[in-house]
Amino acid sequence: MRKHIHFIKSKFWPTIAVIVALFVGAGVVFGSTLPNSWYQSRLAKSTHTNASGTATIASVAYKSNDASQSAYNKVKNAVVTVQNLQKSASLDDGADAFDSQNKNADTSSYQTASQGSGVVLNVRNGSADIITNYHVIEKSAEIQVVDANGDKATATILKSDPSQDLALIRVKSAAFKSVATLANSDKVTTGQSVLAIGSPLGAAYASTMTKGIVSQAKRTLTNSQTNYKQVTVIQTDASINQGNSGGALINEAGQVIGISSSKISASANNTNIEGMGFAIPSNQIAAFIK
Repeated sequence: MRKHIHFIKSKFWPTIAVIVALFVGAGVVFGSTLPNSWYQSRLAKSTHTNASGTATIASVAYKSNDASQSAYNKVKNAVVTVQNLQKSASLDDGADAFDSQNKNADTSSYQTASQGSGVVLNVRNGSADIITNYHVIEKSAEIQVVDANGDKATATILKSDPSQDLALIRVKSAAFKSVATLANSDKVTTGQSVLAIGSPLGAAYASTMTKGIVSQAKRTLTNSQTNYKQVTVIQTDASINQGNSGGALINEAGQVIGISSSKISASANNTNIEGMGFAIPSNQIAAFIK
């Protein structure tokens, strides 16, 4: 009997201790879930929130080393909007008003007929030389250039060649300071990353950047495709839209490898086409401006 009682005592107190420990542990867990508990206060401090529930700002700032961002920053201020101004035609002017432009007319009678892009290649003595497409300034009565900051200046044509779809224009303004660098387009390779910078849909979307690759480093477009003559261009899938013409196609070093000039949006059988843009190679541009 005594042995039996001793056995019960030897098992009783450990069992009681386990039960008590369970109750204490449960109490601690339950208490820590209460809003003003010590645990919740410590958690709030560890997640860096203040009394109003707003996250605090870390003292270490993040710096991006993205190659595309760096390239864009090198060129963005050298890419401008080129506006083709033509005489406003009215019914009283007759049909001839649509075919001829009076360059001596009051500029208040001009309106923006179309908009494209251009790239500043030289700045000297308070003037800037800008490369663009011929079709951007074709039939213009006046050419207006808008830089990345919104400054405007009237441009004159220095040189143009419809067969190459290139034109070199000049503005006399000290506001145009940034200059782009031409790369060697012979070193462009299929598959390399490229960025297109320009003003799709005009000045309202100036300095727009799109990204893609070189789809084909040297693509030959036939007479029937260009409606003029056979040309060799850089093909890219970077988005090129109306207004991008004359804008820059650059590599990740921030150098201009070509001037955006055209795209194919539909095939002969009216099939919609995406990602087929073309740029005039930078070596052809360098030869043109000499």
